[in-house]
Amino acid sequence: MSGAERLKAYLPDYYDGVLEMDVLLSSEGVETEQLVNEIERLLDQFYPESTTWAMTRYEKDLHITPEASKPLEQRRSVIISKMRGNGKVSGSLLKSVAQAYERGAIEVTVQPSEYKLTIKFIDTYGLPPNMNDLKAAIEEIKPAHLSANYALRYLTIAEVEGMTITQNESTTQDRYLGGGA
Repeated sequence: MSGAERLKAYLPDYYDGVLEMDVLLSSEGVETEQLVNEIERLLDQFYPESTTWAMTRYEKDLHITPEASKPLEQRRSVIISKMRGNGKVSGSLLKSVAQAYERGAIEVTVQPSEYKLTIKFIDTYGLPPNMNDLKAAIEEIKPAHLSANYALRYLTIAEVEGMTITQNESTTQDRYLGGGA
């Protein structure tokens, strides 16, 4: 629905067909449409998942040193992780922070008797693109006496044997152990 149509819907029916009103509504409709678009763009800045130009504000407020060379998605991951990383440290908190960096499934297990925690990537093959930031975030919130281990997922021999030649040729090298690094 255009801005002019939206404005016309608010008026009584006796304005239908009045030339002056149609001209007024068409010119005001353009302005209304621009206003609605700007409001939507502004509202996007209130959420780290959709922010663009306000990202530097989030980074400043959260005391994050921004890296301009990183893609916006990776910078968003750091912001979301930092916002989630408050409170009592638990497996679910660590999972929530790790999930901010990786959109796939993640399993976090804590072995207190062995003084370690393991973050296992279930859906992601190979090394995630934002791994260094993930490691830094986990190091910042985990207890100092626990070591963090990362279990990466690669294609197994059984999975490769089940592939056709076309599927194998179209699979990127980073999904194979040692192929992408």
